[in-house]
Amino acid sequence: MKAQEYRAMSVDQLDEQLAKLKKEQFNLRFQRASGQLENTSRVREVRRDIARLKTVQVARRNGQGAAEDKS
Repeated sequence: MKAQEYRAMSVDQLDEQLAKLKKEQFNLRFQRASGQLENTSRVREVRRDIARLKTVQVARRNGQGAAEDKS
């Protein structure tokens, strides 16, 4: 998901999305450890999505959410 899509979400939606991504990351780690992971690139995508989402959350807390949308 792109950062622009995260910026359009509400605070509650961001929290739900973060929980979903964390759960997926947990499951992917177990699949990798047991040798069942087929799409290894998904681990990287999920990790980066979590970072994007957290960046948007911090920007919102600092009051920079609206200013970033226009840049």
